[in-house]
Amino acid sequence: MLVGYLGLFLAAFGAATLLPLQSEAVLVGLLVSGHYSLWLLLGVATFGNVLGSGVNWLLGRGVEHFRQRRWFPLSDQQLDKARRHYQRWGHWTLLLSWLPIIGDPLTLVAGVMREPLWRFLLLVTVAKGVRYGVLAALTMQWV
Repeated sequence: MLVGYLGLFLAAFGAATLLPLQSEAVLVGLLVSGHYSLWLLLGVATFGNVLGSGVNWLLGRGVEHFRQRRWFPLSDQQLDKARRHYQRWGHWTLLLSWLPIIGDPLTLVAGVMREPLWRFLLLVTVAKGVRYGVLAALTMQWV
């Protein structure tokens, strides 16, 4: 049983970084198996995903040091555009951190923008926790 929780944690953590992992599929599989606690699964998935987003936030805080390197993936214009969007919409955009494709970059930009860690963790935890909660509710309705 511990292996299932650990696997979910690792999938959720990795999925929140820029790795192409699917923690939702792991969560649904474990829920359908009926061998795991719903609340513990939700807690593990949320904690792992928020921790992975925290890695993005940390990377964002340090990304400026590498801006002039040839291998740096963003142009100055792209980084400035991301900054403008974040400044326009502010920290509330972190409530979209659960979305595929745009969610992970949002958490990175929050680090670049020096979003306070307490507010980052609060908003990202709400967003990710609600996402997993809705997924679990939908799954349990069909089981």
